[in-house]
Amino acid sequence: MSPEIDALTQALARLPGLGPRSARRAVLHLLKKRETALAPLLDALAAVADRLTRCHVCGNVDTSDPCAICADPRRDARALCVVEEVADLWALDRARLFPGRYHVLGGRLSALEGVRPEDLSIDALVRRIEGGGVDEVVLAMNATLEGQTTAHYIADRIERFPVRVTQLAHGLPVGGELDYLDEGTLAQALRARRPVA
Repeated sequence: MSPEIDALTQALARLPGLGPRSARRAVLHLLKKRETALAPLLDALAAVADRLTRCHVCGNVDTSDPCAICADPRRDARALCVVEEVADLWALDRARLFPGRYHVLGGRLSALEGVRPEDLSIDALVRRIEGGGVDEVVLAMNATLEGQTTAHYIADRIERFPVRVTQLAHGLPVGGELDYLDEGTLAQALRARRPVA
């Protein structure tokens, strides 16, 4: 195997869900299907690499700023769904059940990992709510101890504002992450959201 092909295999093996064997299979497929698989993949990667940016409004990753979700006039600006990571936003939006807009924290509070409130975009969230026009804040944190700690911290920070604060129903599996859930589970969790106690 040439150093270039080995480097490609190693790069693919670092992607989530791909180990060394899967990466080798992917490389072999790309090499066999140069015109129909490799060339379009390279073009798509180059286009994204040139235009990739973070939305200054919500923290989503997109090729435009503001992102397509924030720029969509059909979205309900009065409903704001707060998520830990971009993957969570994409998982919820893929289900097409939430008509509002999003806010990405960039992680979750964790004493063990040294993640503090100032390390997340919680202040930006508070400023968005303070600016007015938001009636409901859905705290869509992962069903982990850190996720729930983050949700309670945010609920305390925004309790002074006249907004309804809800969170996803606890039908989500404990320790589960939004990005790995199917649309049915996400739909039920969104429909059964309830006020934060």
